[in-house]
Amino acid sequence: MTLATVSNNSLAIFERMGQQANRAAEMHAFEEWKTRRATNTIRRAERELMDFSLFLADIQNAEPLDLFEDPTAWQGVTWGLVKAFIQNMLQNGYAIGTVNLHLSTIKTFSKLATAAGVLSTEDLAMIQIVAGYSHKEGGRIDEKRETAEIQTRRGYKKADFTALSSVQAAEIKAQPETASAQGRRDLVILTIFLGLGLRVGELASLTADNFDLDAGTVTFYREKVSKTQTHELPAETLAAVRDYLTSEHEGGNLALLRGSRRGGKLGKYGMSTNAISDRVRHYGQAIGISNFSAHDLRHSWATLAAKKGTALNDLMSAGGWASYAMPMRYIESSKIANEGVKC
Repeated sequence: MTLATVSNNSLAIFERMGQQANRAAEMHAFEEWKTRRATNTIRRAERELMDFSLFLADIQNAEPLDLFEDPTAWQGVTWGLVKAFIQNMLQNGYAIGTVNLHLSTIKTFSKLATAAGVLSTEDLAMIQIVAGYSHKEGGRIDEKRETAEIQTRRGYKKADFTALSSVQAAEIKAQPETASAQGRRDLVILTIFLGLGLRVGELASLTADNFDLDAGTVTFYREKVSKTQTHELPAETLAAVRDYLTSEHEGGNLALLRGSRRGGKLGKYGMSTNAISDRVRHYGQAIGISNFSAHDLRHSWATLAAKKGTALNDLMSAGGWASYAMPMRYIESSKIANEGVKC
């Protein structure tokens, strides 16, 4: 055997190994994406792709395919189908933010399907061209839908947030009837949101062990930014948590919040984010605000903090944001527009 033959054989082996490695990477593209994302992001993507899958199944009179798990399910997906899905969501009254999130997820997984060798690069390029909607465009679309009497705001993404004034924040915290166990728990929910600005998933994940009542602090993990933080509890939050843990909780590593039972009593440990949001919505309605959400309380905390002059870096750190974009939004909106004008 000549040296050239050995070299050719080695090259063939390396080529086969490379092809096998490519195939393995292709088939694991979806799984790798999931390992890099937060749990809530994964759940949202799964829900959004299920909506797209049901749409495709309906127009094709076929069984829904698993676009979230199976790369081969993307075979035959085109930009025209994606565009038709987006238009269908608009016609059915979905919020612009919800439509844009669905489109973003479809684009992300179309890239993964291309990496898996299922979609062509040409199909991918055309899908990427499908554009979402800006805030101004969304306003115009909503106006037209209202004129046509199409119900809007379907989905989980609101067009804009509701920020409480300081007076409204005081009013909503005065609502829970603390003579009952549920009232004491609800006061904890409201004061944590308005005192610390946690995300609803962060609150749902808290346990009694996260709190050091002697130090007046809470230490918790922020999954969205992969960071553990310790926060000082405002006086009213500390008082509400202490009262609740002393009277209604066994302590330890049990979930902080307990579910509701009849008669104002509490049940099993643990509340879902939906159950927490339902309690917030209840208290929002009590002060005349419809469709009020747990995320609105986080926005309210940030807005009020910005109005009191909180520095950008401090607001970014306390809110658990990874960039300056969102805290800057609150600081800019809190400024007096004509403060520097001299008349």
